[in-house]
Amino acid sequence: MWTEKKLDELLTTPSQGLIEDIKKIKGDIIILGAGGKMGPSLAILAKNAIAAAGIEKRVIAVSRFSDPIAVKLLHDNGVETISADLLQKGALDKLPDVENVIFMAGRKFGTGADACRTWAMNAWLPSITAERYKNSNIVAFSSGNLYPIVDLSTGGATEKTAPGPIGEYPMSVLARERVFEYAAVEYGTPVLLYRLNYAVDLRYGVLFDIANKVLREEPVSLSATCFNCIWQGDANEIAIRSLLCAEAPAAILNVTGPETLSVRTTALQFGEIFGKKVTFVGEESTSAYISNSQKCCELFGYPTVSAKKLIEWQAEYILSGERTLDKPTHFEERKGSY
Repeated sequence: MWTEKKLDELLTTPSQGLIEDIKKIKGDIIILGAGGKMGPSLAILAKNAIAAAGIEKRVIAVSRFSDPIAVKLLHDNGVETISADLLQKGALDKLPDVENVIFMAGRKFGTGADACRTWAMNAWLPSITAERYKNSNIVAFSSGNLYPIVDLSTGGATEKTAPGPIGEYPMSVLARERVFEYAAVEYGTPVLLYRLNYAVDLRYGVLFDIANKVLREEPVSLSATCFNCIWQGDANEIAIRSLLCAEAPAAILNVTGPETLSVRTTALQFGEIFGKKVTFVGEESTSAYISNSQKCCELFGYPTVSAKKLIEWQAEYILSGERTLDKPTHFEERKGSY
């Protein structure tokens, strides 16, 4: 039986690989933008890995922290928190000097109506962060959305695929990357650009979106055709361990599962589990936003949770009636309008 407590425990239990790597990471870790969907579980995972390794290291989570549930979870697990609006003048200067930075701050939804705020969060804030923490290792969260839509036969965009952002949000994500790349070249800051495609937490995510529509007997859009995803526990581990892979010039890493999943097939699988008839809207294409994760698998091994298992878990969690986040991914979007 799934409970939210069980989910949080799974997301924050470190692997032996993370425990060994946390010993190699010199200094404390600060997580900027830690109040979002992934940040709390990532911070607690790092803290638990440090405890399991038997070492001393601070984990500091920084955010505006609008969600009291996230704050309580962090405090209950011994993570230090600093409440700050990083866009405010002087906010970064008040933060402690830390050897390792995981930059998760960003904005996606609402870009269409308020693009300037998205650019401020995704381009200006990285600029001042890169200056503030130029002597630290930086893992900067990014997105596979900055790649062009690619033919399904390619197996997905690789780290060598040239960016081709469609719409203002992906453009601003590319701006974020370019700023951190500049810091790596200008200051010698070790940087890793962490290009993530759809972390699955069970409370939200692309699998949740598809499963929820099937359960409610709403039509599933086929416009995305195919997608990648990865268990959020694996995605968080990779983010922490990637501090050891930061380089100058900046390194790039696609972070997602090795499988390319069909929207149609995935929806039909949920339909079978739920005993629901599945309907579709839109037409399938021969191209999609998909990424090749071969480099990631070579560095960190295959994800610990397969796509098949994630689909089973997602269906079970929804049927459990536990809390969800009501934060759609809008994975169907192909024109970059969020």
